[in-house]
Amino acid sequence: MSRRPGRPSRFWETVAVVIIKPLSLLLVKHDWRRIDRIPRTGGVIIVANHLSWTDPVLLGHLLYASGRWPVVLAKSGVFAVPVLGKVIAALRTIPVYRGSAEATRSLHDAEERLAEGSSILFYPEGTITRDPGLWPMAGKTGAARLALATGTPVIPIAHWGAQELLPYGEKKPRLFPRKTFKALVGEPVDLSGFEGRPAEATAEIMRAVTLLLAELRGEKAPDA
Repeated sequence: MSRRPGRPSRFWETVAVVIIKPLSLLLVKHDWRRIDRIPRTGGVIIVANHLSWTDPVLLGHLLYASGRWPVVLAKSGVFAVPVLGKVIAALRTIPVYRGSAEATRSLHDAEERLAEGSSILFYPEGTITRDPGLWPMAGKTGAARLALATGTPVIPIAHWGAQELLPYGEKKPRLFPRKTFKALVGEPVDLSGFEGRPAEATAEIMRAVTLLLAELRGEKAPDA
């Protein structure tokens, strides 16, 4: 096991923090709620809604502030990009192989990282939501399968505001007026009754995220 379980080398962690933390502080105001619910040690699966290409950076900052290093998943093709591929690999990013015989490899990699004590950020929807009201869509089963196989706690997080900074489909961020990034961390999702039923476990995970988002937005979530 690494002497820095779940984290990259000190050099690469410092490089990422020096770039991302000031950027996050500059772009948005933060309204983080109940980040004390994120376990400080041990493997943990973080599940969140997906609103914007900016929210992985903003959620990464939140996780880092809670004492955890955010391990994220990225398309395997990104690892082939010169320089960038080396950097994200050094930051312990997990490659996702879609539409190939290696499609399940990312879950195996994630399982190994959890055994090391990593905190892995999953977007169960697999993409930015296309829901007209920006509510979470149905989730894919990867995070649930991983949780059921390993017994790792699943911590749901709902967030709101990243879509105002960079709406889906736009390339230029809306910097002014300065936006507020709200996030609410929930209690661990109880999956004890879903052994062998990853689809139902996934629905329970998405229900938890949706209820947190409804609380954060001060609105009633849609029934379906």
